[in-house]
Amino acid sequence: YQTMSTVSKFFPAHPAAVGENYFEHMTFAFRFSGRLFRAGFAAFAHGFVPAVCETTASEAILAMNDEIRARRKLMAE
Repeated sequence: YQTMSTVSKFFPAHPAAVGENYFEHMTFAFRFSGRLFRAGFAAFAHGFVPAVCETTASEAILAMNDEIRARRKLMAE
């Protein structure tokens, strides 16, 4: 419990602004990071073999952009 209290003192504002607690926000950020790594790998592979992953990275980035815009809209309300 003490660790939770310490963590919540240091990092409460941003997660709360998007309606999450610290660990919910951490989970979202880690999942988002994984998606970015996959998109980056797809772009990297596409650089070597243009016939593979032709739209994988761009589609992932556009989807993530839509999610971030929706979250920012929630934060503004």
